[in-house]
Amino acid sequence: MILACQNISKAFGDKVILKDASFHIEEREKSAIVGINGAGKSTLLKIIMGELPADEGQVVISRGKTLGYLAQHQEMESGNTIFDELLTVKQDVLELEAKMRQAEQDMKHAEKDALPPLMEEYARLSHEFEQKNGYAWKSEITGVLKGLGFEEEDFSKHVDTLSGGQKTRVSLGKLLLSRPDIIMLDEPTNHLDMNSISWLETFLVNYPGAVIIVCHDRYFLNRVVTKIIEVDQGCVSVFSGNYTDYAQKKAQLREAKMAAYLNQQKEIRHQEEVIAKLKSFNREKSIRRAESREKMLEKLDVLEKPTEVRADMRIELEPQVVSGNDVLSVRGLSKSFPPQTLFRNLDFEIKKGERVALIGNNGTGKTTLLKILNNVLSADAGEFTLGAKVQIGYYDQEHHVLHMEKTVFEEISDDYPALTNTKIRNTLAAFLFTDDDVFKRIKDLSGGERGRVSLAKLMLSEANFLILDEPTNHLDIVSKEILESALNRYTGTVLFVSHDRYFINMTATRILELAGQSLTDYIGNYDYYLEKKETMTDFTGSSSPAASAAAPAAEESRAKQNWKQQKELQAKLRKKQNSLKQVEARIDELETRDREIDELLASEEVFTDVQKVTRLSREKENLQKELNGLYEDWELLSE
Repeated sequence: MILACQNISKAFGDKVILKDASFHIEEREKSAIVGINGAGKSTLLKIIMGELPADEGQVVISRGKTLGYLAQHQEMESGNTIFDELLTVKQDVLELEAKMRQAEQDMKHAEKDALPPLMEEYARLSHEFEQKNGYAWKSEITGVLKGLGFEEEDFSKHVDTLSGGQKTRVSLGKLLLSRPDIIMLDEPTNHLDMNSISWLETFLVNYPGAVIIVCHDRYFLNRVVTKIIEVDQGCVSVFSGNYTDYAQKKAQLREAKMAAYLNQQKEIRHQEEVIAKLKSFNREKSIRRAESREKMLEKLDVLEKPTEVRADMRIELEPQVVSGNDVLSVRGLSKSFPPQTLFRNLDFEIKKGERVALIGNNGTGKTTLLKILNNVLSADAGEFTLGAKVQIGYYDQEHHVLHMEKTVFEEISDDYPALTNTKIRNTLAAFLFTDDDVFKRIKDLSGGERGRVSLAKLMLSEANFLILDEPTNHLDIVSKEILESALNRYTGTVLFVSHDRYFINMTATRILELAGQSLTDYIGNYDYYLEKKETMTDFTGSSSPAASAAAPAAEESRAKQNWKQQKELQAKLRKKQNSLKQVEARIDELETRDREIDELLASEEVFTDVQKVTRLSREKENLQKELNGLYEDWELLSE
């Protein structure tokens, strides 16, 4: 055991954040702290770091072990360049190297008698230098910076000129290079693109120390952690396994708790009814028995009702008008911000019912493309057309569609003047804005609160084509799952940008990757994209001169073949979707007729007529046979 939290309690005024929280971390163990926004995750990290005092309990760290902590927001003031800022972590290595160089000079000019102790000192310094990976300090810094998404031309930029997200990445780099025994990270993936997140996953999995992470990226947690520490209503519970294991066990536990609660409530109601009945007899013996039962009830340890799953935010997305099958057609779209070209000659189509994820590294132009499709920006070349009856609903990650000076209530009422005050209040309550919260100004809201206002407007729009830019930013895991369910139930079409791979995996039916100023199309979710990408990398991995010379022609041929295959796959998918709808319609028709036959067989006019009974029974038998076949067809098609 390297760290233990023993009976930690913490409250701010009347609000209890943690009560009697206990858990421990083993050496090299990778763990995550999860819970809804405001549950106390960051507070717990700060208590472990000693930045906040606990009201009760203690944190025990093994003797001589070091802690490293990355908070969500970094205030970094430094005149250093990015490279020099990371170099400060290696100051002890640089000092060792300077001592070695000095020792070399001393040995060069030393008398013969003085040489042995100098050589011994040099050997000691060399061993310590090697233990600290001194010979590779430069490549180590370069590797970490590139892994976190910095290019070599960025290394000379001054820290003071960086954005908040870039400063956070610099701080993360310093922490990783310092190699503490316990790394604690608060939302480390917030400012990283997919490649950097993947690099960080590999780094942490192979890290020789312990890791504690607060993170809403479920894909990241699945890849890295082996223990989940849940903070729920002040209580801490520990689950072994990754996030998916935790979610399954949590659901099972909740079902068991709900069953126990309902059974106990049923028994309490039964006892209360018996007590009331006994008292109504108004006899001494029955009254004594009633009082005995009342005492039993008073002594009963009443179970608390388990909190409702996803009981907080409620999203119902449904289009008002059904669009045509062709939703969006893009031809030859290009955009540059000189001297940088984002993309050139983009061609793609989106059909009704598709949920398309647009992915790519930071700076490739994903958000720009969405803004062009929403007429917020104009393209340099090319065009796009919307299909018949297509109505766009746009979610902007920067929330430019919100008016900062308006209140939450005004933001909804001004855009939807036909809504009654009650309807507006109910809608806002579904997105956790109650009482005086509805009168807060948009400019005073947090990022998560602004996101909920944007989602409320999106729900009210009743659009049939949703264009979403990072819709999961600032949402906790439960809220993300609510949004996932809403999108999967949605009968319209969706195009979204997200770096949340778990969210993409759960919602996308198709992926467009924007890289190298062009798009690559993948039919499937994120896992399929990774599998296909790995296959393509293996296939094109040759670096021989002949292969390099043939690469452009082969790439063009593969692109044409890939485009043809994607078209064929899309056609097959649409055919299967149509077949599924036909099967569902036939099942509905036969089940309706089956119920009608049951009603007819129950009527006196029919069951007294042998011929009618025989005919209807034969029809019912044939119906059942056909239904059994249709059920099997439906199961195959739905998979």
